[in-house]
Amino acid sequence: MKKWLIGLLVVAAAVLGIGWLAIDKDMRALAANLPTNRNVLFWTIPERDAAFRAMDRLPVLAQANVIRTGDWVYPMPKGADLKLDTDVDAYMKAQRMAGLVIVQDGKIRLEKYGLDFDANGKWTSFSVAKSFTSTMVGVAIKDGYIGSLDDKVSQYLTEMKGSAYDDVTIAQLLTMTSGVKWNEDYEDPNSDVARFNEHKAEPGVDVTVSYMRKLPREAPAGTKWVYKTGETNLIGVLVSRATGKTLSDYLSARVWAPFGMEQDASWLLGSTGHEISGCCVQASTRDFARFGLFMLGGGKIKGESILPDSWIEAATTKRADIGEPGHGYGFQWWTYDDGSYAAQGIFGQGIFIDPKRKLVIASNSNWPRATDPAGQDGREAFYKVVQKAIDAEASAKQGKSK
Repeated sequence: MKKWLIGLLVVAAAVLGIGWLAIDKDMRALAANLPTNRNVLFWTIPERDAAFRAMDRLPVLAQANVIRTGDWVYPMPKGADLKLDTDVDAYMKAQRMAGLVIVQDGKIRLEKYGLDFDANGKWTSFSVAKSFTSTMVGVAIKDGYIGSLDDKVSQYLTEMKGSAYDDVTIAQLLTMTSGVKWNEDYEDPNSDVARFNEHKAEPGVDVTVSYMRKLPREAPAGTKWVYKTGETNLIGVLVSRATGKTLSDYLSARVWAPFGMEQDASWLLGSTGHEISGCCVQASTRDFARFGLFMLGGGKIKGESILPDSWIEAATTKRADIGEPGHGYGFQWWTYDDGSYAAQGIFGQGIFIDPKRKLVIASNSNWPRATDPAGQDGREAFYKVVQKAIDAEASAKQGKSK
């Protein structure tokens, strides 16, 4: 059986243009724990350990588009080792962490890997991709493809006319305040988030549009925050429709290649060919960190911002109350009242950005559960340990300069 599975994976790799030697280790690990169904939320931990590093190569899943990089790589030189008041190895083990990259003031202060993963591998982003998608809305506005955040969704997706989304604005999609009813329970097989990727689209209609336009309204638009992955998928379709480009090609052309990402990435596709834009970018942990640096630097490439004026400030400050003191939600970014913000994905994916300390922390994990309170609390505590260490360094330098 294992020989047959490996043979199937070799064929899949050949179809996708991936050399067997380059993926041998990943594929052999994968073949021993190959998921037998498409529903990621209900895979076992060993299946996830193997598959999260190879989502774009799984025969059981849909195809993926490549997000191509260019010839230049944004430098992240090695800096002084960051002295942390915690056992990093124990933290990574508790988090079931595959990759951890801490960049401060443009230099890598800490880089470690686990779960037999390394710097050359690519791990799935899950909802970290939401922050990529929202950023491409800003780029599309700057480029003139989208007029305004106040534009109605149905202006760009005419199939949404007559649905609960007819009068919802792009801004309300970005902040997840549409007022449309949605269930994001990752452990309920009957929730919207579990069902919508398996939805059979109406002929000629994008699968996300087909599912989302049938949802009922539960509150007036702009009045209630509910986390909805389906709405980010809708944003991705809207950006593609407005620009006339695939989301992968647009991200590649405007950010991934010109900013200097080190490796090609990929983006999983839904059943009707659009990127699953609320999820599923496969990239290296270093390149996730580079995306954090892109945001930290004001969205500038070669000194020129590719985002509208004040976009990053608007996107990364609280726009919606999520019911947690000290936290909020911006344009598909999780916000902290101290000015830091984060992209977060289920099972422990994250990009934490702290402008005050010029800090980016990129991490990839496989938590035991999709939303794991112990994992979340542990990660938040680790962020604070890193911030404390950087503050201590700054104080020490200031003391020496006197």
